[in-house]
Amino acid sequence: MRLPHRLVTPVLLAALAAASAGISACAGHRVYDPYYGDYHRWNHSEDGLYRQWEGETRRDHVDFGRRPAEEQHAYYDWRHKH
Repeated sequence: MRLPHRLVTPVLLAALAAASAGISACAGHRVYDPYYGDYHRWNHSEDGLYRQWEGETRRDHVDFGRRPAEEQHAYYDWRHKH
């Protein structure tokens, strides 16, 4: 099956965009830590550490972005010590 020449570029661009989105989704997104001035890649590993912190500090699970600023700060303190 041959694609008409004018369709090759749009099809190739769509495939590259899909591949890029898939790769970045696997890598996780970056979250800025304003207390230490660095970034954390929020992926499976970071989520596991976050859940460990919740357990050790006897907190119910709440998405990190919904936590109050003082609790996010507590997590970052804990995270930089581990």
